[in-house]
Amino acid sequence: MAVTDPDAAPVLCLGEALIDVVIRDDESEEHVGGSPLNVACVLTELDHPALIGAWWGKDQRGAMIEEFARAHHVGIVPGSDAAERTTVAYARLDEQGRATYEFDLLWDVPPLPNPASLAHLHTGSIAATLEPGGTGVLKAVKDMAIRGTVSYDPNVRPSIMESPEKVLPRIEELVSLSDVVKASDEDLAWLYGEDTPVEEIIRKWLALGPGLVVVTRGPWGAYARLASERDMLVIDPLNVEVADTVGAGDSFMGGLISGLLDAGLLGNAEAKARLRHATWNQIRSALHRATITSGLTVSHPGAHAPTRADIDEVLKADPHLA
Repeated sequence: MAVTDPDAAPVLCLGEALIDVVIRDDESEEHVGGSPLNVACVLTELDHPALIGAWWGKDQRGAMIEEFARAHHVGIVPGSDAAERTTVAYARLDEQGRATYEFDLLWDVPPLPNPASLAHLHTGSIAATLEPGGTGVLKAVKDMAIRGTVSYDPNVRPSIMESPEKVLPRIEELVSLSDVVKASDEDLAWLYGEDTPVEEIIRKWLALGPGLVVVTRGPWGAYARLASERDMLVIDPLNVEVADTVGAGDSFMGGLISGLLDAGLLGNAEAKARLRHATWNQIRSALHRATITSGLTVSHPGAHAPTRADIDEVLKADPHLA
């Protein structure tokens, strides 16, 4: 990994870093995971400095997380190892490679860097709604939102979040504070009901305040809406053979943040303003990068983080994605 600018301010990915116990056909393997850590790894592989602010224990599994972060050149916020034990997520894969999760977790927020030292804050998943850490995440988002840019992925986990009624007020508050929001159609179906059209929820969330809302739809690609554009854009998925879907949404999120940073549409207060007035021509390459990173991830087992070289190979094969 060679960061484009070694003096660039890092992206802080705030949320869970954990051990995924992946179970398929009664066989299991342990892998380092957690949505925010996956996003951080995608960013560093795409040449952006990134930090993980998380909550794991000083145990063998915690050491696995630290070794994994170092291997991917992800910085660790001091104090992230203060938990009593390291969180474990049990991911059961079905015949199509789709994962369902059960968790044994602890979550709180370590002392965080000054927002002025950061390029961007990304958060989401369990960490944004689970207390006591959820309140700390909300405070961090508020602090960053007045100085720079924020992205958010609710990454719904029903077994932890319990009910839509319990978490929806917090989720919508975080949507209102964010510049970029990405969710899956499965997230929205759980939060608002399967009969509520995706387009209606996208409009609702845009009205809350983000500059860009994207909803991923698996084999149907992704829907995107800009605050400054009337029409919705539909992005086709990358045509690949799916190994499994572990980390697919995180890879999409990392690719999207990377593309928007490179386009000057995330990273500081001025970029926040530019995103609010951006056109599809300015943002299309970021959406294509997200589609490519996600497609490359699902073509590999586990939460694979593609590199710039991997993306370049896809672009050579299909220049229309540039």
